[in-house]
Amino acid sequence: MRKLKLQIQMSVDGYVVGSNGELDWIADLTTLVAWDANDVLALINSNADSSDTILMGRKMTDGFITYWEGVKSDSPEYTFAQKMVNIPKIVFSKTVKTIAGKNLMVENGDLSTVVKNLKSKPGKDILVYGGAEFVASLIKEGLIDEFHFFIIPVLINKGKRIFDLLNRRQKLELLKSTAYDCGITVTSFKLQNS
Repeated sequence: MRKLKLQIQMSVDGYVVGSNGELDWIADLTTLVAWDANDVLALINSNADSSDTILMGRKMTDGFITYWEGVKSDSPEYTFAQKMVNIPKIVFSKTVKTIAGKNLMVENGDLSTVVKNLKSKPGKDILVYGGAEFVASLIKEGLIDEFHFFIIPVLINKGKRIFDLLNRRQKLELLKSTAYDCGITVTSFKLQNS
């Protein structure tokens, strides 16, 4: 069975976005990881290469599509951007039927049913990037098999977290934790019995 993997950047105090959607606390990620860029990028590429589908919530989709489809061929991000453009993306929404973007489809069905169906089909793993409310719903339903947290060395005090909908315990098993010289710690877990 395919695994559903979450890759997300998080502040030390557990927020994935500021109160008003601010991401400025991670905006300097390229500069911050310059010392460890090859190791961090290898991990990000490994997650992308082991997946053939990306799941997203509607609210983050416009920014994601605009950013990756807008990366120019002379950018150091171009190769990775092409992966993000070319991997099929499924956007979950209760309100819209279509969204502009390459290799993108909108899913209006029941989240749990659709994700379980996707996981049962042949193929590579499935990668989840966000948004906060969408990820929280996946966690609540126990659908995420692996969690890859990129912990950014900042406290932002207010914002959105992804564990607030959780209504029962979910036991995790540590897969790996790596602290980088730039201050970022990448910690990966798998859901037990997953």
